[in-house]
Amino acid sequence: MKYYEYKIFCSSDGAEKVSEVLTEAGYLTFEVDDTQTAKDMLSAKKTYEWDYFDESLLDEHEASVTLYFPYEESSEKEMKKISELIRQLREYDAEGKYGRLAAVSRTADDAEWKDEWKKYFKPSKVTDDIVIKPSWEDYEAAPGEKIIEIDPGMAFGTGTHATTRMCIKLIEKYLHNDDAFLDIGCGSGILSIAAGLTGCRNINGFDIDPDAVEAARENAAKNHMESFIKVFQGDVTKGTDIKADVAAGNLMAEIIMSITDSIPDILNENGIFIASGIIVEKRGVVLDSLKNAGLEILEILEEEGWCAVAVEKKA
Repeated sequence: MKYYEYKIFCSSDGAEKVSEVLTEAGYLTFEVDDTQTAKDMLSAKKTYEWDYFDESLLDEHEASVTLYFPYEESSEKEMKKISELIRQLREYDAEGKYGRLAAVSRTADDAEWKDEWKKYFKPSKVTDDIVIKPSWEDYEAAPGEKIIEIDPGMAFGTGTHATTRMCIKLIEKYLHNDDAFLDIGCGSGILSIAAGLTGCRNINGFDIDPDAVEAARENAAKNHMESFIKVFQGDVTKGTDIKADVAAGNLMAEIIMSITDSIPDILNENGIFIASGIIVEKRGVVLDSLKNAGLEILEILEEEGWCAVAVEKKA
C-alpha cells in the first residue's frame, strides 16, 4: 500500500517547536527522531527501568519530525499547509535556533520495509546441536544437527540473541523426554520447539499476546510439532492448574521477579525453572528474588552482558 512520508529536518530545539506548531494546527500524530531525547534518558538512567540501551542511538545526527499521510489527493493539500507553517517558522527563527527547517516529501510503499528485516535473519547455530533458520532460507543440516524453522514476523524475536541461546542450552541440559515442559511468555515458540527437539512430548506455552499465540502455533506446525505443543493465551501464573517438571521464560528481569512467588506452584517436586533475559547488572536482585521464593540456584550462564539461571524446587 502506498503512502506519503513528509519529513521536516531541524535541530533538537526545532523538533520541540515543530511538534508544538503541528499540534496547534491539529496534526496530532507524528514521529520525532531526536538524539537529545536519548541522551536525556541516559543521563537520568536511575529514573528509568530498562534492561538494555542501544548506544548507537547517541550517534549525532540531525533531528527530524515525520508525518505520514494516505496516498490520496487530499493529503497533498495537507502537506502544502504544513509547508507553509514551516516557512513561517523559518522566517520567525532569524537566529537559526531551530535548524534547517527543510521539508521533504516522498511516496513510499509498505513493500519497501515490511520484508526488509528478513535480509538480516540467517541460519544460526545456537547450541552444539540446534540451528535456528528462517522459513524462507535454505539450509542443509550437518550430521547431528537439529533444525528449528521459524517465521517470527516483525514483532517477535528470531531466537539468535544470547538470552535465547543460553535458555536453549539449559533446556537441553535439564529437560528429559518424559518431562512436562512449560514455556512462559512463549513469543514465537522457539523454546517450545527446542524442547520438542530434545524428545519431550508434553509441552505447553503461554503468552498474553494473541499475535504471539498465533505465531507460536504456526511455528509449531512448521516444525511438525503441533500434536504435542499446545499454546494458550493468558497468564500462566493466574487461574491455571498446569504443572511442569521444567519451566522456562526468556523475560525481562522485572517480569521474572514479578512471577517468582508463583513459580513453586507451577513446578512439580524437584522441578526446574530456567530464567533468561536478565542483564548482568540485575543478576543479584533476580537471584535474591528466586532464593526468597524457596528456589535453589543450580547454574548460572553469562554471555554478552546477559545471564540465564536454572533453579530447582526442592522436595
